[in-house]
Amino acid sequence: MSETVDLIKQYLEIWNERDDARRDALIKATLTDDSTYSDPDYAGIEGHAALSTAIADAHEKFGTLVFTLGEVIGAHHDTVLFTWRLGPAGSDEAVATGHDVMEFADGRVRRVVGFF
Repeated sequence: MSETVDLIKQYLEIWNERDDARRDALIKATLTDDSTYSDPDYAGIEGHAALSTAIADAHEKFGTLVFTLGEVIGAHHDTVLFTWRLGPAGSDEAVATGHDVMEFADGRVRRVVGFF
């Protein structure tokens, strides 16, 4: 389970990274080449570049707010369900919360479906 939690934290670090080059390197290291992402605002983002662009756009909306891991609700096979919080850095205050379903392949993130 610790490897799963580490991978979730690496994924959330991607969403918190403001520097484009560092974010792109994190995405490449953490997500498979054929990775997909979707949530209520984004329907089926495919690939590293598209995800990085979406995250940069989200930073415009979120300002300095950061994502933190809430709770790992359950994990089986190559899938995990977890909660996250969006709030000020270093605070337990949450401006928004959500759930993500994450699928893995070969030790990297292959698919994320977000709910908020």
